[in-house]
Amino acid sequence: MADFGFNEHHQNEIINYMRFARSKRVLRLKTIDSCFEELKDSRLVEETFTADEVREMMDGLQMVVRGEVEMELINTAHTNVLLLRQLFSQAEKFYLRLQSDISELENRELLEQVAEFEKTDFKTINKSQINQETIKPKLAPLNEGGVSELLNKEITRLQEENDKLKSRLRTLESQAMSALEEKTKAARALKDLQKVQGEQKFSTQSQEINSLESTVAALKEDYERSLSASAASQKDLQENLISAKHELLRVQEQLALAEKELDKKFQQTAAYRNMKEILSKKNEQIKEIRKRLQKYEPGE
Repeated sequence: MADFGFNEHHQNEIINYMRFARSKRVLRLKTIDSCFEELKDSRLVEETFTADEVREMMDGLQMVVRGEVEMELINTAHTNVLLLRQLFSQAEKFYLRLQSDISELENRELLEQVAEFEKTDFKTINKSQINQETIKPKLAPLNEGGVSELLNKEITRLQEENDKLKSRLRTLESQAMSALEEKTKAARALKDLQKVQGEQKFSTQSQEINSLESTVAALKEDYERSLSASAASQKDLQENLISAKHELLRVQEQLALAEKELDKKFQQTAAYRNMKEILSKKNEQIKEIRKRLQKYEPGE
C-alpha cells in the first residue's frame, strides 16, 4: 500500500471501508443465491417443463436478480457519495478545496493494486492496531450502530420482498392447480361420453345382428318344414334357400359396410338415419323372401 503514499492511519480507514463494502457485497451475493434457491425449491418440482414454463421461470428470475444487482449498484453509488460528503465536510472546516480526477477511477493499474491489497495486506493487518487507530478518528464517525441498522433494514426489506414473492407463488400455484383440476374433469367427462356412445353403437349393432340371425333361423325352419311336407318342391325350395342365403350374405356384407360407415360418421345424425333406412329396406326384402317361401309350404 506504500505505492499510494498513505500513512498508517489512512490505511486503516481504507481497510474499514473495504470491510464495510465487502460485507455489503457478501450480503447481496447471499440474496442473489437465495433467489436461485427459492426458484429451485418452489418451481423445480416437476420432472419435465415446457418451453413456455422454462421461459417464464427464467424471466422471473432475471427480473429478481436484475433488481437486486441494480439496487446494490445504486446503494454503492450512494454510499460513495456519503463518504465523499464526510471528506468534503472535514476539508471545509479547514478551508480546504478538494479535487478529484474521475478518470483515475478506471485506472486498471491502480484497480489491480487495490485488488492485490485486499488479497494480501488486508488479510494480514493486525486487528489490535486497527482498533487502536479507530479510537481517535479524524472524520466524523457514523452513528452508533449505523452499519448494523443498515443491515437490519436490508434484511427487513428482503424478508418483505420474500414474503411478497411467496404469496405470489402460492397464488400462482393455486391457479395452476385449479386449471389442472378443470382439465382433469373435462378429460373424464369426454371419456365418459365416448364410453356411452360406444355402448349405444354396440347395442344397436347387436340388435341388428340378432334380427338377422332370427330371420335366418326362420328361413331355415321354413326350409326344413317344406322338405318334410313335399318332396316334389324340394329342388325349388333348395334353390330358393340358396338364393335367400346369397341374399343374406349380400345383406350381411352391406351391413358390415354400413357398420364401418357408421363408425366413421356416428355423430352425423343424417348419416345414421340413412343407414337405418337401408336396414329397413333389407328387412323388407327378407320379409318378401319369406313370403315367397311360404308359397311352397303345404296346407297354406
